Amino acid sequence: MAKKICHLSHLLLFMVFLSIHYSSSQLQSSQSQTLLRIQQLLNYPSALNNWSGTTDFCNTEPNPSFTIVCYEDSITQLHIIGNNGDPPLPPNFFTDSFFATLVSLPSLKVLSLVSLGLWGPLPSRIGHLPSLEILNITSNYFNGTIPTEVSSLRNLQTLILDHNLFTGQVPDWFSSLPVLSVLSLKNNSLSGSLPNSLTSMENLRILSLSMNHLTGEVPDLRNLTNLQVLDLEDNYFGPHFPSLHTKLVTLVLRKNWFYFGIPAELCSYYQLQKLDISLNGFEGPFLPSLLTLPSITHLNIAENRFTGILFQNMSCNAELVFVDLSSNLLTGDLPTCLQSESNSRVILYTKNCMSNGDQEQLPFSSCHNEALAVEILPPKQRKRREFAKAALASSILGGVAAGIALVSLASLVMKRVSTETKNTKKMPPTRIISENVSTLYTAKLLSVARYICQTMKLGALGLPAYRTFALEELKDATNNFDCSSFMGEGSHGQIYKGRLTDGTLVGIRSLKMRKRHGIQTYTRHIEMISKLRHCHLVSALGHCFECHPDDSSVSRIFLIFEFVPNGTLRGYISGQKLTWTQKIAAALGVAKGIQFLHTGIVPGVFSNDLKITDVVMDQNHYAKISNYNLPLLAENKKMVSGRVSSIVPKEGVQARVKHEDKDDIYDLGIILLEIILGRPIMSEDEVVVKDLLLVNIKADDTARNSIVDPTVNDECSEESWNTLMELCIRCLSSEPIDRPSIEDVIWNLQFAAQVQVSWRGESQSNQESLVSPS
Repeated sequence: MAKKICHLSHLLLFMVFLSIHYSSSQLQSSQSQTLLRIQQLLNYPSALNNWSGTTDFCNTEPNPSFTIVCYEDSITQLHIIGNNGDPPLPPNFFTDSFFATLVSLPSLKVLSLVSLGLWGPLPSRIGHLPSLEILNITSNYFNGTIPTEVSSLRNLQTLILDHNLFTGQVPDWFSSLPVLSVLSLKNNSLSGSLPNSLTSMENLRILSLSMNHLTGEVPDLRNLTNLQVLDLEDNYFGPHFPSLHTKLVTLVLRKNWFYFGIPAELCSYYQLQKLDISLNGFEGPFLPSLLTLPSITHLNIAENRFTGILFQNMSCNAELVFVDLSSNLLTGDLPTCLQSESNSRVILYTKNCMSNGDQEQLPFSSCHNEALAVEILPPKQRKRREFAKAALASSILGGVAAGIALVSLASLVMKRVSTETKNTKKMPPTRIISENVSTLYTAKLLSVARYICQTMKLGALGLPAYRTFALEELKDATNNFDCSSFMGEGSHGQIYKGRLTDGTLVGIRSLKMRKRHGIQTYTRHIEMISKLRHCHLVSALGHCFECHPDDSSVSRIFLIFEFVPNGTLRGYISGQKLTWTQKIAAALGVAKGIQFLHTGIVPGVFSNDLKITDVVMDQNHYAKISNYNLPLLAENKKMVSGRVSSIVPKEGVQARVKHEDKDDIYDLGIILLEIILGRPIMSEDEVVVKDLLLVNIKADDTARNSIVDPTVNDECSEESWNTLMELCIRCLSSEPIDRPSIEDVIWNLQFAAQVQVSWRGESQSNQESLVSPS
């Protein structure tokens, strides 16, 4: 009986051997020749040197350079890792032939071809491997665009194309790969913005796009609830922090163009282990709670402009192994929890203004909060962006002269071709310049020019630096907000008049917050307000937070603005205190203020619901806009009726968004109409007077006197008058697309002023004194 069992055991082993041998021979007869052909095409690399016609490929021991996995009679996995193209591929190597050979392995689920020196476009034949689940062709020399045939690989779960030379945009068809969970395109030459289709890739767990030339805002990725790793290092993304889901484990935004602040919700990323936002232009308060995130081990915020005070008794996650706070504007003391001398931790905090520790620090004045909001510089440029770095450096070193040159160039670039005016001979030829300038370079040039321009203007404005005020200062300035300081209550809260200890008169808006939020919630709004400093705006001087004592949430925000005591533009118009030239100058000032709101800060401020009583006149008869549309104010705005400019012709929601800059043009048209008529416009019905203006453009003086300010006829030229009336009519067009751009408005107002000065024979110096600077 035992002998029978032994014989049966030997028979079973023999049958298994025959099965394996049969399977191997089947592979050798069909697919082994494919592998030998691959060996030949790759010029017999060392990893494949031992292959021969008798090699049992499916039973070959795997090694770091070569692995084959078989299932039944087919190869399902092929991993070949070369030595950076050594030996070099033969002179007659053709990538398309190589992939034509690979297609002979139709059951391949995993294909890794790493560091083999493969070059040329990735062949479309890659789409003929329908079973592929993982494709890794890292560290080769593939170039051109990523072929659309990849989208036919419906089973693809992992796509790694790192360290190649791919160009073009990130394809929008990636979203058609239903199970793709890993997408890595690191270190290529991809450009353009990211497709919005990425927002629908709900299975994505890893998205790595570092070291490319990608630009623009990052799409809203909050729907990607499975995303754990997002690596966007060394691109041109920005300026806003991306919208992400809170389940991220790794977030790398290093070396981009992000600025503004970081969102407070970042402190709710409880699974976050690595956060690297270094080498950007981030501003605003540093969030100390990032140090206490329950999973954080690596935190790098170096080389930004974060502010805030650190304290020794702050808490930190004990698992932190790397923290870099270097080159910011932090003050206070290095927290004790970061002072460990353990060799397993790296703590860097050099070039801040902290008072303890042994690493190099800057003088405290370098980090003083009062200097932060005067100008907000673009992020530092990278080494591979030397052209932008050189432009900025030369501008600064060139001083005022170079600054003026940049501003002039930016002004030329900003002018757009007007399709709205009928009198095309008046349009300056420089309007076509923007058509020939790179969009990215133009945006960057405009940004740099605006900041330099704004820095130059601040001294001329005579304004102190924007700063944070203490509540006690405001109480002293208003006699504890006495009723004698109360100026009124409008749609944007209560307004007080105050006098600071240095004698400066200020206007103080007091906004009671309807909901309880921490200071971090309002950081973005405060950053925008701090930039609102222009000769034709009632400029922001600072802010103050009043907090609830129980939970430190903000109960009230005080916004401090310069005080302009000389009355509104309506008072000057109806009181006939301005000449025609001065009225044009006032309109020009309003237009330049609107232009700054639209283009002088990022993001622009639109739909400002302006009326003539929102324009005040300073002691030099410069017009300044006192009310404009701020999100912080809008959140607490009360319903106010009776504003003519709010009754703009009805438009669809999409049209309003598309032409949001034209809402302010319509409001400006009403202001121009009131200037022309010389009396207040008190109702919507009176706006139809613009139709009469159209009739009266060519009317005689008698007909003109029946509708407009009769004093105008004696002091304005025919050409100046017609220019202003035509402009007013176009601004009040019922269709937003028919209204002129703000640049066209400014050009026509300047033209009207120039022909008026020439008609009166006034000197050039007198003209310059009447038309305020931009």
